[in-house]
Amino acid sequence: MLFYYFRSISNVLNNVHRDPNLMPDQTAVQPIEPGKPINFVLMGTDNRPGVSGARSDSLIVAQLSGDREHLYLVSFLRDMWVTIPANKVVQKDSKAKINAAYSWGGSALTIKTLQNLTGVQMDHAVIIDFPGFVSLTDELGGVTVYNPQKSTINGHTFAQGNITISGEEALLYVRERYDLANGDLDRAARQRAVITAIIEKSMSADVISNPKKFNDVLKVYSKSTTVDSGLTPTTIRKIATSLRFKDGSSIVQVQAPISGFGKSKDGQAYDIVDEQGLAELSSALKNDRMADYVANHPQ
Repeated sequence: MLFYYFRSISNVLNNVHRDPNLMPDQTAVQPIEPGKPINFVLMGTDNRPGVSGARSDSLIVAQLSGDREHLYLVSFLRDMWVTIPANKVVQKDSKAKINAAYSWGGSALTIKTLQNLTGVQMDHAVIIDFPGFVSLTDELGGVTVYNPQKSTINGHTFAQGNITISGEEALLYVRERYDLANGDLDRAARQRAVITAIIEKSMSADVISNPKKFNDVLKVYSKSTTVDSGLTPTTIRKIATSLRFKDGSSIVQVQAPISGFGKSKDGQAYDIVDEQGLAELSSALKNDRMADYVANHPQ
């Protein structure tokens, strides 16, 4: 049994697609020191057949605490109005919605934008596209989340309360915003909830104790995600074996703060960054004090 697990894990880790261009400068990424937090940028992109000009539909900074006991999922709303550094498409620093960074310069420009916005060094990147998300939730047999409010999208209704979703249905759930009371804020909360459920189910006894299911889930991860070249098999194993999660409360959901809404000169509706609130969040991320931040800013 142990041999099967180790062989499965090794095969999957070796087959994960690694892209040296995901980070702004892969050579600037330093080895993680023991006791220091690790910052992952998680991006869900709207890449799909027949559609060009992909954007980051979901953008989350996942910080693994220095003691490895907590993972903080920090959502950055895709309509946050930020400064995007000069790039090949727009050759000067310019104000735009943060999700435009992906269409202008991919993951590297998105991460550079995040680093400039927060002053926090990002260590690794993980990207999953729509087909990958659908396959992953299907292979897990669906995930159960609590849905705070009833909503309907494309003729599909999600009831209030605990719901189990998978595949295309799960994709609809995390993409809907127009039928939600707080629009993009509620959508981001849904995305964090589903990611939390995916992580928890992937690590559950039902999956880990079932060799076939375990292997199938690992294969879907390897096929549906792209990571930066710094996330080598050795690095992933080192991080995985350092985890000290105790229960479901080990994964904490956080929303990067906004102070209101605005409209650009060309008519784009956007979210205004709460500068003071973001400074507090950035300081917490930089100094491994997210527990204090969460205690002082109940979500």
